[in-house]
Amino acid sequence: MTIELLYFAWVRERIGKASETVSPPADVATVADLIDWLARDSAVHAAAFVDRGRLRAAVDQTFVPLDAPLGSAREVAIFPPVTGG
Repeated sequence: MTIELLYFAWVRERIGKASETVSPPADVATVADLIDWLARDSAVHAAAFVDRGRLRAAVDQTFVPLDAPLGSAREVAIFPPVTGG
């Protein structure tokens, strides 16, 4: 499975890019698994994802909790909480 990852706001700044395409292993089943897998393989991702409580996600443009299954996701966005003004 190939997933397009999108990063926004300070997550994008810490990782140093707005997007990337990844092919996670079959045991990556949830958004949290994906974040863990990325953090294990990259110090930059590990630093950006250190405080999981400050992360939000969307799978195929639908907001989801981090424990949501990836299913056949084509796109996963990771971003800080959205605030209004």
